[in-house]
Amino acid sequence: MPDEADAEELRELVRSAGVEILSELSSSRRDPDPRTFLGSGKLAELGDLVRERGADVVIFGAGLSPSQERNIERELKCRVVDRTRLILDIFAQRARSYEGKLQVELAQLEHMSTRLVRGWTHLERQKGGIGLRGPGEKQLETDRRLLAHRIKQIRSRLKDVRKRRALSRRSRKRTATSVVSLVGYTNAGKSTLFNRLTGADVDVEDRLFATLDPTVRRLGLPGGTPAVAADTVGFVRRLPHELVAAFEATLEESREATLLLQVLDAADSEREQKRYSVDQVLSSIDADDVPRLQVLNKVDLMDDAEGLAGRVDRDADGTALRVWVSAVSGAGLATLTEAISERLGGAVREYLLSIPWRAGALRGRLYEGVDVLDEPAADEHGWKLHIRATEGRLTGLLRKLDVESMVLVVALDAEEDPAPLAEASELAPVFGIPQTGLAQ
Repeated sequence: MPDEADAEELRELVRSAGVEILSELSSSRRDPDPRTFLGSGKLAELGDLVRERGADVVIFGAGLSPSQERNIERELKCRVVDRTRLILDIFAQRARSYEGKLQVELAQLEHMSTRLVRGWTHLERQKGGIGLRGPGEKQLETDRRLLAHRIKQIRSRLKDVRKRRALSRRSRKRTATSVVSLVGYTNAGKSTLFNRLTGADVDVEDRLFATLDPTVRRLGLPGGTPAVAADTVGFVRRLPHELVAAFEATLEESREATLLLQVLDAADSEREQKRYSVDQVLSSIDADDVPRLQVLNKVDLMDDAEGLAGRVDRDADGTALRVWVSAVSGAGLATLTEAISERLGGAVREYLLSIPWRAGALRGRLYEGVDVLDEPAADEHGWKLHIRATEGRLTGLLRKLDVESMVLVVALDAEEDPAPLAEASELAPVFGIPQTGLAQ
């Protein structure tokens, strides 16, 4: 017997696919029947219901094996769709961009490859004809070969898409542009929040998977911190593996993000269970270690809306963990942008660095991840670099490479330096920067 949350989610999926619900039937069984999923009695009851209501399709809220689909269709004399195929159908309706259509087609073909026998049982015979006599090739084998070829083509094209995305990410890193990726359960209000934060015009509808194609827009933050926001596809419970694999190019935006905004529906009684579902998907794409800021959205639907909007929950070290907002009314969004800027490490500053030879790995990482403005000729002590980056980005690289004690850092036009520094005059002459331009 499915719980009510699963049942309601299935109803929402069906409605999102544009299908009218004529009737519902639930079943309580310890283990699915290996042949027909349902027991014989329940299957007969379902058949009577199909004939009585004149149903064209029966949708199961679980995954079915190819043989189970085949056997159930034979018994019911109508089309049978499991949960995975239902989600694939919704995605096919939503895809608009070239990339989105490729990803949906890949997911559909990979799902179809395990069920190809369903449509070709009447062609399980040898080809014949002039020039084709002899061992020949079965029709099913031909179709499998063509299907495999098409899958290979799509994967190759998606590989090119990932390369272009990688170039865009590399360009953003060079200019110290942070990427804030919005993730969350479908219908949690991600697109509404995205539009509010960026001024974009992404479609917003009260249905599951209203947004499928990824969108990236510039994000205005206090202090001029350069950042872009990426809106991604929503997640659901038990997101089919085919979708996670096919949408790898899109989900890379979350894996490679500087900060994840995990959007939750604050008014949803199933909030924690859905957060757990999102965490599972993020884990499956190796995004566990990406810093995360929770956004409790839709506080306007709660009793204490005025008291909650703009509230920031912090940990023992004072780091912002979650912000309560209403994307519809805009309440709390100013606080959210401040929290995002804070988590990204503040505004961009310019720094002078003296890097000894033994810390050479840092020099390479700086060229990959920040904007290097100038590099005078190296001397016997090592390299000298003039860079532009956020304090968080720079100190993060120093800590990750464990070179904090080796590198001399001088902040320009900053109220205070990120670490104990030597006299600025040691580096200033090298770059031709007057003493008045250095942090004291």
